[in-house]
Amino acid sequence: MNILVMAGTKDAVKIIEKLSENKKSYSSDFSNKNSLNILATTTTRYGADISKKAGANEVISKPLTSDELVDLIEKKDVDILIDATHPYAVQATVNAIYSTKKTSIKYIRYERPSLDYSSVEGVHPVKSFKEAGEVALGILQDNLNFSKKEGALKSGKKVMHLAGVSTIKTVLESVPKDQLVVRVLPNNTSIGQCHELGLSGENIVAMQGVFSKEFNKSLMKEYNAGVIISKESGHTGGVPDKIEAALELGLKIILVVRPEIQELEKESVVNNLEEFEEEFKLLISL
Repeated sequence: MNILVMAGTKDAVKIIEKLSENKKSYSSDFSNKNSLNILATTTTRYGADISKKAGANEVISKPLTSDELVDLIEKKDVDILIDATHPYAVQATVNAIYSTKKTSIKYIRYERPSLDYSSVEGVHPVKSFKEAGEVALGILQDNLNFSKKEGALKSGKKVMHLAGVSTIKTVLESVPKDQLVVRVLPNNTSIGQCHELGLSGENIVAMQGVFSKEFNKSLMKEYNAGVIISKESGHTGGVPDKIEAALELGLKIILVVRPEIQELEKESVVNNLEEFEEEFKLLISL
């Protein structure tokens, strides 16, 4: 049996580890094929490395269109596609659902549980990173004597972006480059993208998380943060510690809520490993 895991996240690592560790027990649950083969797809070298380390038999590390995904499923004779991509990777999930419909294979969506901060004082939920940039700049303008003509905050306070390299460009449409501090993965691709966007090295923090509340607080103080931007990426993404750190420092935090994916409404969605294993065993027994 061939399993395709759309990976690149910590969730995917846990799933691949679970599948790899239980190959023999899973294999006894189906009779049409006598082994379990795990194929993973990622969009980055880092994602490929952690997927391989977790136990994937083969990893394809490049972005795939929906048609390329269909071709891969047919070429590798995939039986089940497990979509463990990031909650904000909307197009990846849409492509996954399309490809499974096109090839008539089984689909499982693994999505980490969401957290509701809508009623927490100091947290500003927004629906997009464009809005996040606008709100962040507005907060600094209101509270920190912003001089648009000079293009800088007289107080020196900055926006700290903790939401991944792919969203920085949109935020920069509102926030001046010298007033944005970004935390990204410590790889050449992420750092290179930051430089291409015009960010200076002093405003790029390259490190691998997840981080504790106290570490986040230290970083926010060190870089003189005035407002924080984050995704609502759940406990897995370290969101509670980011928010608690910001609030304890008296900072506002702008939280970009998860996008709604209509295509998922009729699909099987699981939120933890126990639910995943139950659904997976059900599918391989059919």
